[in-house]
Amino acid sequence: MKDRTGTLATEGDDSLYEVRQKVYPRAVSGIYATARWALVWLTQIVFYGLCWVQWNGRQAFLLDLSERKFYVFGWVFWPQDVFYLAVLLIISAFALFLFTAVAGRLWCGYACPQTVYTEIFLWIEERFEGNRARRMKLDAQGMSGEKLLRKGGKYLAWGVLSAWTGLTFVGYFTPIRELIPDLARFALSGWEWFWILFYGAFTYLMAGVMREQVCKYMCPYARFQAVMFDPDTLVITYDEARGEPRGSRRRGSNARAQGLGDCVDCGICVQVCPTGIDIRQGLQYECIGCAACIDACDQVMDKVGSPRGLIRYSTENAVARHWGRADILRHVLRPRILIYSAGLCALCIAFAWSLATRSPLRLDVIKDRSVITREVEGGLVENVYVLNLMNMSEGERAFRVGVTGLDGIRLDGADVVRIGPSQNKSVPVRVRVPVDDLASGSHPILFSVQAEDNAGLSTHEKAVFIAP
Repeated sequence: MKDRTGTLATEGDDSLYEVRQKVYPRAVSGIYATARWALVWLTQIVFYGLCWVQWNGRQAFLLDLSERKFYVFGWVFWPQDVFYLAVLLIISAFALFLFTAVAGRLWCGYACPQTVYTEIFLWIEERFEGNRARRMKLDAQGMSGEKLLRKGGKYLAWGVLSAWTGLTFVGYFTPIRELIPDLARFALSGWEWFWILFYGAFTYLMAGVMREQVCKYMCPYARFQAVMFDPDTLVITYDEARGEPRGSRRRGSNARAQGLGDCVDCGICVQVCPTGIDIRQGLQYECIGCAACIDACDQVMDKVGSPRGLIRYSTENAVARHWGRADILRHVLRPRILIYSAGLCALCIAFAWSLATRSPLRLDVIKDRSVITREVEGGLVENVYVLNLMNMSEGERAFRVGVTGLDGIRLDGADVVRIGPSQNKSVPVRVRVPVDDLASGSHPILFSVQAEDNAGLSTHEKAVFIAP
């Protein structure tokens, strides 16, 4: 049944779920807040700016799905290069495991898009509605002209930012310099309209409306993070032995003489938390590791004349055994960390080596099945093949085609193929071999392709020549 607030409850008034109470995070400054905003600036400069960077007369980073080509600065990736995407995802997973095992939810607290955009939307909200106390007061009062103006301005700014975010997202799939003029003429395709509106609305909903609900109830990482933690993982901790019993006191007074710990029970650590939890109750899955409570508590400790670090990054073992910073660092290089680090380094080296040695030329050979083999004039046996050539460089090139493997083997017709930049071409070729001394059956041969302007740019592919 439901109580008067609409919360589903049992007959004993034990709620099965809690009605959401809006969280009003208080602004905070400090070393961790500065680091968080530095990553906000870095990620958004990259996201909003990268699509405008030009490279060789085209967009530097473009995922062209219609042409099935991914442009990443000087590289052009084709569907056959999906291997690189798989390796990149594995590297990202290893990096996440490593950072989580070392220092908890660093990704969530500093670089996750949900955290980044929530910070931006909160900053906009504060510009229109004021600090935490003013926002709470504004929401509690009835509708008025001032409230309508402030709320309307905030929602309009959120909407503009969300729409621009959606437009930028689509700008990585359709060149942004073409997308904006098409938008002005209302000449976008259906899928472009859909993704601009969908991604913009998604940004608005996640960062402006749901906020901490995404981290608490929708994000799967919050549920399985504990599997990657151990007693030597750095997490945000409250030093209960030092802080309890908590209570208010006069500045400069002897808290220990009054039977009090260092915690003044001001509640600011709860007020600055973007998910609204109380870190003094211990580590909770809702904690995203943003360290806002550390900055806030350090400032309070400075004001009351107590040492910083009542709330700090530490480990379970360090708090229980009263370790110092040197002891904590000595326990960082444990077996799990070494395994993750070795795996991550090996993958990164292999990935970088593969990219550095990647050839911009690719050859596939397909045997013509319509006519397996045939005898032609001049006492020759002929097989027909289709050569699929890919020029993955960004300049037009001429390639010379050759074939070896049998005595007297040669190509019939032109042996030079010109291919435009970032294009592929299917070239039918006829291979002929003198019938004398040619045993019936299949014989291995080798096709080779070499760039006319670069002797080092070549490739080869095996095939089979069939004699009657």
